[in-house]
Amino acid sequence: MLCLPVKSACSLGVYHAQFNVVDKETLIKAQQDPDDYRDLLVRVAGYTAYFVELCPDVQDEIIDRTVQESFSGAPIGGCC
Repeated sequence: MLCLPVKSACSLGVYHAQFNVVDKETLIKAQQDPDDYRDLLVRVAGYTAYFVELCPDVQDEIIDRTVQESFSGAPIGGCC
């Protein structure tokens, strides 16, 4: 759920956030077999793009930022 990260971001003064609601495994599969994922859209720095049309460096950046963790290292989950 997005509630906790959004509240935390707002309390830190961050008022712009982008969310991709897709798991890391799907993004990795899309990198490996782009023909099967031609319709996968993601948010990239203020615009929407087809994931498989992005260069590998941008794809890797999106994958790296897909899974968010708390300060304790545990995945963030739950909601307000």
